[in-house]
This record gives sequence, C-alpha cells and structure tokens, in this order.
Amino acid sequence: MTETTETTEAAVVAVPGGQHEHDDAAGEHDGPHGYASDKTGYLKRMRRIEGQVRGIARMIDEDVYCIDVLTQVSAVTKALQAVSLALVEDHLGHCVVDAAKASDDAGAAKVREASEAIARLVRM
Repeated sequence: MTETTETTEAAVVAVPGGQHEHDDAAGEHDGPHGYASDKTGYLKRMRRIEGQVRGIARMIDEDVYCIDVLTQVSAVTKALQAVSLALVEDHLGHCVVDAAKASDDAGAAKVREASEAIARLVRM
C-alpha cells in the first residue's frame, strides 16, 4: 500500500479510548458489521480502486500529462466517495437500526457516531 493509505488507516484506527460503543471490553464488535452482507462486493470495489491508484502512480512515473493524471485522481476520488456512501447507508440501515431497537441510549449513541463519521467525510 502507499504511504497515503497507511496514514489514512492510522487516522481511522486512532479513536479516543480505542473503542466504539459497539465494542465489548476486549474491543471486539458484538455482531456483524452493516456491510457484511456485501463484503465481497466491497472488497472487489476496493481492489479496483487500488489498481486505479497504482495506475496513477505509474502515470506519474511515466511523466504523463498533468490533466490526464488529475482526471484519474478525480475518478478514484469519486469511486471512494461511492464506497463511503454505501458504507454509511449500510451502517445506518443495520448498526444504527439495531442499536435503536436495543435501547434509546444505544440508538442515540449510534446516531451521534454516524453523524461524526459523515462530518469527517464531507470535510475537505
């Protein structure tokens, strides 16, 4: 993976306290994730995006015209945004709904968590 990906992953992992409301004391999730039903599809999309990113690096290495590189960066950005939106939808439809069924407090915590994640996604 590229340095950028590793930095992004580290930022995602570094959460206050190291746990989310859906984790138990050992930090384990107490059920399947919202995307579990389409995990294969998500992995396929991410592998395609990974290939696109490698292609961009190759373009830069081969001194391809700036606008052509930017066009590919835009395509990767849109692909990642589409994955993000699908993950948000799965999270809301599964994790948030399940938490709301469990208790009002758990539901409110999941809504807050989702709102914070959405805020991170829309920040530029």
